[in-house]
Amino acid sequence: MHDPADTVPTNATTGPAASAAAAQLIRLLGIMTALRDPQAGCPWDQAQTFDSIAPYTIEEAYEVADAIARRDWAALPDELGDLLFQVVYYASLGEADGLFDFATIARLVADKMVRRHPHVFGDAGPESRDAAWEDGKAAERRSRAEHGTLAGIPADLPALLRAAKLCSRAARVGFDWPTPAQVLDKLDEELTELRAELAVADPTRLQDEVGDVLFTMANLARSLGLNPETCLRHANAKFQRRFEAMEQAIEATGHGLAETSLSKMETGWRAVKRDERAARSA
Repeated sequence: MHDPADTVPTNATTGPAASAAAAQLIRLLGIMTALRDPQAGCPWDQAQTFDSIAPYTIEEAYEVADAIARRDWAALPDELGDLLFQVVYYASLGEADGLFDFATIARLVADKMVRRHPHVFGDAGPESRDAAWEDGKAAERRSRAEHGTLAGIPADLPALLRAAKLCSRAARVGFDWPTPAQVLDKLDEELTELRAELAVADPTRLQDEVGDVLFTMANLARSLGLNPETCLRHANAKFQRRFEAMEQAIEATGHGLAETSLSKMETGWRAVKRDERAARSA
């Protein structure tokens, strides 16, 4: 296999586009250096740390996902730029502390991608693709002294996404229901247990049972080849769209929601759903 350090996909690293990208990246790194300059830099940027920047990184990643979900291709480059700036920020922090720099970040991810794709950068055949990817990730976990099937799944992932990843990792060693229908059976079981707890209404036990239902739903989405976070974002958007349409329809009659009965709001909600179905079938 080729040495990762010697593997350069020339079609992606030469030509005017690559030169322009390199020039803009160098400019961005320079801007970061200026912002954090101890004497002439921005006081806010000078004061930031890994811990203070981390929440912004999560926020920027969600804004990228939101632009994609809305198919806002005009906004997406700007959102991706904000996310890239987070990486540049960490590189500056790491360099200041003598930990790493941007070149280290780029080299490590490049080496990793080459290592995980021997069918592209080495002599392995296409059939080795999935095995090479999983073997590579397992080897990386071992190098970080992470042991066990579920090791290395970040605890700070969104809960539904982490649930799906936990189930997926367990499924690789055979701990899984063979069909989605069997996951639905498990969901019925969990809902029965939740209903039994409603009479008791103990918050701790209810939290446990609701958690089991959500976890099983995440596993069901995974078994259907769906991302549970994407499913829930879609449901959130649908609820907001329908609620706002219902609200606007009621306000057009001269009334507000606070003075409208639940039955009238439900009637308005059904009307919005009917209108959506009619628009889809038109």
